[in-house]
Amino acid sequence: MKYRLWPRGLYVLGTLAGLGYLLWPLGSAQFAIHYDQQEAARTRAFLAERQPLPQASRPPNIVILMADDLGFSDISLHGNKQVHTPHIDALAAQGVNCRQAYATAPVCAPSRAGFITGRYQHRFGFENQMQQRYLRNRLEYYGYRLFVNSYPWHIRKMDAVPRQQDIRRQGLPPTEITLGELFQKYGYRTAITGKWHLGSAPYQQPHHRGFDYHYGFYSSHTLYAPEGTAGIIDTHNPRDWTDQHIWAGQRQGDHAIVRNGQQVQETDYLTSCITREAIAFMRQQQHAPFLLYVPFSTPHTPFQVPADLYERFAHISDPVKRTYYAMITSLDEAVGAIHGEIVNLGLEEHTLIFFLSDNGGAAYTFATDNAPLKGGKITPFEGGLRVPFMAKWKDVLPAQLEYPSMVSAMDVFVTACAAAGIPLPPGREYDGVNLLPYWLGERQEAPHAALFWKAGADRIVIKDGWKLLFKEHSDEQSLLYYLKEDPYEQRSLTQAFPQRVQALRQLHFQWSADFPAPLWPPLVQFEFRQGGQRFLFDI
Repeated sequence: MKYRLWPRGLYVLGTLAGLGYLLWPLGSAQFAIHYDQQEAARTRAFLAERQPLPQASRPPNIVILMADDLGFSDISLHGNKQVHTPHIDALAAQGVNCRQAYATAPVCAPSRAGFITGRYQHRFGFENQMQQRYLRNRLEYYGYRLFVNSYPWHIRKMDAVPRQQDIRRQGLPPTEITLGELFQKYGYRTAITGKWHLGSAPYQQPHHRGFDYHYGFYSSHTLYAPEGTAGIIDTHNPRDWTDQHIWAGQRQGDHAIVRNGQQVQETDYLTSCITREAIAFMRQQQHAPFLLYVPFSTPHTPFQVPADLYERFAHISDPVKRTYYAMITSLDEAVGAIHGEIVNLGLEEHTLIFFLSDNGGAAYTFATDNAPLKGGKITPFEGGLRVPFMAKWKDVLPAQLEYPSMVSAMDVFVTACAAAGIPLPPGREYDGVNLLPYWLGERQEAPHAALFWKAGADRIVIKDGWKLLFKEHSDEQSLLYYLKEDPYEQRSLTQAFPQRVQALRQLHFQWSADFPAPLWPPLVQFEFRQGGQRFLFDI
C-alpha cells in the first residue's frame, strides 16, 4: 500500500512546491533604500544657513515652464502643421531657440531629477522610472505573460522586487539640493505649480524641498478634470495599454490635487488651474525676486480637453489626435497667459524665462509619432530624448537666436544660478553648464563635449555628432549614427566604424564608473519596432 502511495505523495509534494514557487512573495530587503545620513545632515546644515541676496541690484526672476511629453516636433515652430503654437513660438522669436536640446532621460521622473538638481540623476541612484507597485509573486508574472496582451510593454521577470515600504521611499534623496532649495537659501521666494513626480514621502514633497508654495500633484499623472465634467471632452484610448491604468487613478492618493500638502477639490480644467496659481504667485511676489517652476501635465495622458478647444480641430477625424492637439493648444495658451502677465507686471526685463519638455512625445499613444525624428518617449532615439528648449530675457539675451550646439535640461539649473549670481554649492559635481556666455557669443565652443544616458542595460552617448546606443553586457544591437548627416537615425554605421564604437563604449564606461547602483530596479521593458528591427528598452 505504501508503495502505491509513494508516487501520489511525490505528486502532491511537487504540486505544493510549484505553488510555493509561484506564490512566494518577491518583496526583498535587497532593494531597501538607505541614504547617507551624514551627507543628508550636511545638506540640511548648508541649506539652513541662509545668505543675503548676492547682488546689490535686484537679481532677475526665474520662470521655468515645463511641458509633459511634448515632443520636439509637436510645435509649429518646428514644423508641425496640425497645431499652431504662437505663444511658445514667440518665446523663441524673442529669445533663444536651442535646436539640439536633450532631456537626461526619455521618461518623466528620472528626467525631472536631473533637471531639478543640475546633475545626472545617476549620481544619486535615480536611474529608473519610479513605480507604484511591482509584481507580488511569480504567478502574476506568468499571468501577464500568458494572458495579457500588454504590447508594447513587457513585465520583466524578477526574482526579487522592492518591498512596499521601499516603494514609498522612491524619489529624490535628501542628500540632493533642488533648484528651489538653493534659491530659497539666497532669499528668493519660490513656488511650483503643477506636476512634481519626484516622490511623495513627507521629506520629498515640494514644500519640504525648497518651495514656499506648491499647488499640483505628486504622481506621474492625474485627471485634468473629474471624469464626466460638463464642458470637458474625455477621450479614452483603447490602443494605448496604459490608458486604463491612467484613468483608474482618478484623483486619489498621489493623483490628488494638493496645496502645500493639503488636498483640494478642483472642477476647473487643470491646465487653467496651474496657470491661475502661477499668475497669482507672480502678482503676490512682483516686488521681490522669485523663482517660479510651472511643470504642466499637458499633453500627458489622460486625454481630456475643454470642448471649445476640441471644436477647433473638427477637421481631424481621429478623436485621440484631435484631443491631443487641442491639449497642446491649451498648453500654448497657458504659456501665453503667464508670459503676458510677466509683461503686464512690468517684469519682462527682470525675468529669465525657460520653456522645455521633460522628454519626447509618447508615440505609443498613437497621438503623435515625433516625425521626422525616430522613436518617442521611453526610447533613447532622438524622438525620445530631444525636446523643445527656449529661453527669453529681454534686453539681455539676443532675440531670434537659433542655437545649434547640444544643450541639456541640466543646464537650466546652472544657468539660472549664474543669472541670479548664486554660487553653486561646494563639494558636489555639477553636470549642467551656464549657457549665458554661449548664447551671448562670449564662448564659441560647444557647451558639452559629450552627453550620456543610462537606464538598466541601455547606454547612450553622443560626442562630436556621433551617437552610440548599446547594451551594457552585449555587442548585439549596437547602433551608431552620425547625427550631423543622419539626424533621423536611419543608417547605423556600427559595422563601418568598429573602432569608434569601442571608443564611445569606453567613454561611457568611464563616465559611469563611480556611480552608485540604482536605488530601485526597472519594472518593464518597452518594445520598439521599426524597419524589421525589434528593440527592448528598460524603464
